[in-house]
Amino acid sequence: MSAKTPAKSLSLRHRWLRRAALAGGIALFAAATPALAQEASGLTRAVEEIGGNGRPLSLSLQILVLMSLLTVLPSLLLMMTSFTRIIIVLSILRHALGLQQTPPNQVLVGLSLFLSLFVMQPVISEVNRVAIEPYGQEQIDIGTAVSRSGDALHGFMMQQTRRSDLMMFAKIAKAPSYASPKDVPFSILLPAFVTSELKTAFQIGFLIFLPFLIIDLIVASSLMSLGMMMLSPNIISMPFKLLLFVLVDGWALTMGSLASSFGT
Repeated sequence: MSAKTPAKSLSLRHRWLRRAALAGGIALFAAATPALAQEASGLTRAVEEIGGNGRPLSLSLQILVLMSLLTVLPSLLLMMTSFTRIIIVLSILRHALGLQQTPPNQVLVGLSLFLSLFVMQPVISEVNRVAIEPYGQEQIDIGTAVSRSGDALHGFMMQQTRRSDLMMFAKIAKAPSYASPKDVPFSILLPAFVTSELKTAFQIGFLIFLPFLIIDLIVASSLMSLGMMMLSPNIISMPFKLLLFVLVDGWALTMGSLASSFGT
């Protein structure tokens, strides 16, 4: 009996590591890969069955497959969450202030990422409740967990997508009419969602740009009337734009407006 104990312990440890790796993959897919729900589910089943005779692949090969799938997460995070709208608005704001590298790109990306986590918190909590926790307790399989996480993000994306954009891509794809928003596939929802986010981001950026444009016009007109045509208006207008932005508490207004635009 003592000779079998280490082998049994090693088997239990191998099973625990395999489940931990798959659970980590589910958490990442639930956060940023709803469009790949069917593909991830099919790939996971293939990983478990390709070993033959019901035996799964080795732990190292399973981790290799999961790490390969993680390479697509940055692009999915950019295009399938609130990140796109936020980073575009902040970039337009920096350009409207006349600042080239302040705040730097790393600060804007980090700020956009954490604000995206704040906006997506209800969706992440729902994914954790209906998918990750039941899978961790072995109440559902991995395919069901990924499908439920995709449904949660599908609802968020539908709320932020314009009907006109959905109709446009459905018409291009020659898709039939859908009985409910839940029936819209990701192949149509994803491009419509990205198009809607870009349009909304540029609308917000236009409203932010207007007051700073007025300051630039006033400064340029004043310099022309004084005969100082060789002096760049940006040098004079930038302090006034910064002063105006600070006096109105511009960062708080921008962050609050961005978060409110998602209905959080």
